[in-house]
Amino acid sequence: MIKLALVFLVIAIIAGLLGFTGIAGAAVNIATFLFFAALIIFAVLLVLGLTVMKKVT
Repeated sequence: MIKLALVFLVIAIIAGLLGFTGIAGAAVNIATFLFFAALIIFAVLLVLGLTVMKKVT
């Protein structure tokens, strides 16, 4: 998911340099959403992993 966020960020930078501001804005919004979604999923899995580890040991 982070890879997709980076891909959309690169697309946004290239589109911005070429003057396609609408496409660049949309790509930035998608990249931001994917980054924060990946961050939330990481945090949830980290908490779940820590709680399971405490119960197993």
